[in-house]
Amino acid sequence: MPHRTYPRSRGLTLQRPETALCTAACLLLLVSSVPAQAPLAPIRESGQTVTPVFEGWYRNPDGSFSLSFGYFNRNSREVLELPIGSPNSLMPGGPDRGQPTRFEPRRHWGVFAVTVPPDFGAQARVTWTLVVRGDTFAIPGSLKLGWELDALQGEAGSGNTPPALRFEPGGAVGRGPGGFWAAPRSAVVGRPMALTVWASDDGKTAGSIASDGRAGVPVTLTWFTHQGPPGGVAGFSDPRPTVSPADGKATTSVTFARPGDYVLRVRANDASGVVRGGHAQCCWTNGFVKVRVTP
Repeated sequence: MPHRTYPRSRGLTLQRPETALCTAACLLLLVSSVPAQAPLAPIRESGQTVTPVFEGWYRNPDGSFSLSFGYFNRNSREVLELPIGSPNSLMPGGPDRGQPTRFEPRRHWGVFAVTVPPDFGAQARVTWTLVVRGDTFAIPGSLKLGWELDALQGEAGSGNTPPALRFEPGGAVGRGPGGFWAAPRSAVVGRPMALTVWASDDGKTAGSIASDGRAGVPVTLTWFTHQGPPGGVAGFSDPRPTVSPADGKATTSVTFARPGDYVLRVRANDASGVVRGGHAQCCWTNGFVKVRVTP
């Protein structure tokens, strides 16, 4: 099996949104050895690969650092599943360091982050490797100068910070793409389990979003199956529940068709949205829920 290590796609993560289309084509060129479409060819529904992306790093209040990762599934419809292990590993310290096993179509920014200590050093690396349809893609995450993100303090000049997300009323607050974890849950196959979160935001937006008429848009939520057994999809009654303007509460339910260990992810976006805020990651917060599902 050939092994290819590709440089990170800078444009998809740190460039301004208006360059994203060009960057996507450039990233496709990096994997031209895969029997995929030409950069300007129509997007295929299935049969393509998924590659990991290192978005950049940001500082945490406790002095540690977070290395932010996302991915690019080139398919327009096909969801790819890559179980933790040799097909999907993060090293050192892995193979499981919180990465997804289920990859939804197209580009997904800042899906998870790996926390490294204050003394991690500029030369150290954490590498995410995916093996997809016979091809190996590896991307290193590091604290290289020039790759720092405004993920927690607000995009430069905007003061915009990520939404606040809670899993309990008055409970601990999470902010930023690195996310935070709820208390583990348990469920039974075929029985709906309620999922409730509380979300709020500072009301600010990134860049020129306010001039686009999007200022004041409430927090929007999206639920995903982040990890799960092969073929184990979490069925949400409403994957995009409405956030109450009164108290920020939003409730949905999830039903599992197969037993196993799952991780669910909820993404809370402010008015800037993921695509517009993707270059800075100023504009959303991830929350994770571990669920053990029994027959």
